Amino acid sequence: MSSLQSSALARVKPSATLAVTARARELKREGRDVIGLGAGEPDFDTPENIKQAAIDAISRGETKYTDADGMPELKAAISAKFARENGLKYETNQIHVAPGGKPVIYNAFLATLNPGDEVIVPAPYWVSYPDMVLLAGGEPVMVVGEEADGFKLRPEVLEAAITPKTRWIILNSPSNPTGAAYTAAELEALAAVLRKHPHVWVLTDDMYEHLVYDGFEYTTIAQVAPDLYDRTLTVNGVSKAYAMTGWRIGYAGGPKPLIDLMRKVASQTTSNPTSVSQWAAVEALNGTQEFLAPRAAAFKQRRDLVVKMLNEAEGITCATPEGAFYVYPSCKGLIGKTAPSGVVIDSDETFTTELLNAEGVAVVQGAAFGLSPYFRISYATSDAVLADACTRIQKFCASLK
Repeated sequence: MSSLQSSALARVKPSATLAVTARARELKREGRDVIGLGAGEPDFDTPENIKQAAIDAISRGETKYTDADGMPELKAAISAKFARENGLKYETNQIHVAPGGKPVIYNAFLATLNPGDEVIVPAPYWVSYPDMVLLAGGEPVMVVGEEADGFKLRPEVLEAAITPKTRWIILNSPSNPTGAAYTAAELEALAAVLRKHPHVWVLTDDMYEHLVYDGFEYTTIAQVAPDLYDRTLTVNGVSKAYAMTGWRIGYAGGPKPLIDLMRKVASQTTSNPTSVSQWAAVEALNGTQEFLAPRAAAFKQRRDLVVKMLNEAEGITCATPEGAFYVYPSCKGLIGKTAPSGVVIDSDETFTTELLNAEGVAVVQGAAFGLSPYFRISYATSDAVLADACTRIQKFCASLK
């Protein structure tokens, strides 16, 4: 009997971050004391003004279909946001809205990739990038940003990865999973390479834009290199900074011909994002932004706590990231040691499995993000929970022989 699974789906893996979160929930249901640090989801609630905007939209009967890639009111709010915060001018017909950032990216790939087309994916990468490329028929080309370079892509590494088949490069700043963010000078250095290869398009994932620390000045590549504007898709959304993960609204600004193709994809797949969520997103972008700074300050405090406690754990080293709400510590110093269970720690995957079994702390193995031996912690939870989790990690590392 032939396989039910398509050859396209056979090329991809399930999301590792979602799998870790699901495993943590399963163990909790079994009565285990588990701390889940796998999900990239703020613990803050959606601000009241945004929730009220959704309630008001329901009361007005705003529950019908909208345009496939977003209603005019939200596109206008997004256009104003790009102008106000990024110095980028996108007309409303250059805006694409979808049910989350992931569909925005997938729509772009599905609209533009042919079999054999290559997409440069800097590692460590968000787990979904390579698999979305594969699903869309392209070939992900992984290039590594080493820890010594702040987990960021060097221009010469980018240059070496570009071929005549390269269609896109993905830039994610601040990064999931490392929290690394590119300075304007670093983006300009990458732009200098891209100017020599006009066939390469740039997809910049700016989802964590508002979560940067220590006075870091955020910029995006179309802002730094305006000459690349006509081949850049600037992706963003309301999920992280506005604590709206479940509302499912992502958006992008880009050249009209690309946006037209992405709209065509959306018209035959998801159709419009939820109407009520769109009205909530209008308020998120147009309404008060006063809560952003205090929440970013809380995340910075959590980052500092986690970095300090992890660096006190035997065999672990943890760099201090510029943004997002992740750290990406190395467990290289633990490879070859033996856990109390008798299992030898031979990889970051074994480390994370044994940590969960022994101490009930769920983190995601670095292999899922394309660079080992590391693991990712999401610190989007309370100081008390993070302190407890890091104490358990310290205990587990001390138990290895």
